[in-house]
Amino acid sequence: MTPGFRLYLITDRRLNSDLEGAVRAALEGGARCVQLREKDLPVRGLLDMAKRLRSVTAEFGARLFINGRVDVALAVEADGVHLGGNSIPADAARKICGERLMIGVSTHSVEEAVAAREAGADFVTFGPVYETPSKMAYGKKPLGLPALSLAAERAGIPVFAIGGVKTGNVREVMDAGAYGAALISAVFGADDIRTEANKFMRTLE
Repeated sequence: MTPGFRLYLITDRRLNSDLEGAVRAALEGGARCVQLREKDLPVRGLLDMAKRLRSVTAEFGARLFINGRVDVALAVEADGVHLGGNSIPADAARKICGERLMIGVSTHSVEEAVAAREAGADFVTFGPVYETPSKMAYGKKPLGLPALSLAAERAGIPVFAIGGVKTGNVREVMDAGAYGAALISAVFGADDIRTEANKFMRTLE
């Protein structure tokens, strides 16, 4: 199952006091997939936010993924769930949701990307590709384009580049074999979210 989108936007409400409005602006710019990733929200707050974003994404025919919570994704009839290092494994998630949800997995090495596919993931994010302050704070050094290229070659499923991807280098990651780009601050941290999302969409398509 191919994802059906090249731009994979990931929320961070610290960047936007009006998260719903920010997502709407990105969708107006042409984005067609959003991952709700607000790990510090209690489950009721996450469920409420997920319901609101499901409503907005449905307006635009866009996909909605929920980070880490298969139960919330199923409850709001999201399109998928995205699993990180502290989430349940992809094969366990697949047993719960069957084919009702697409499954994305965060990976940080070629081996992890291959393992994610073997566990039943539909696609992976791979990174950080470039240096990014948010990852450097956790001691995660950039993996670089050669590693991205190898992951894209060996994973056997679509690979989305993440970490420091901007309009100026997004063409590089696509040329290296990435299926698409996963972004947080490059769009949601922009002064004009709609315009920035549109720039990425035009480059990726």
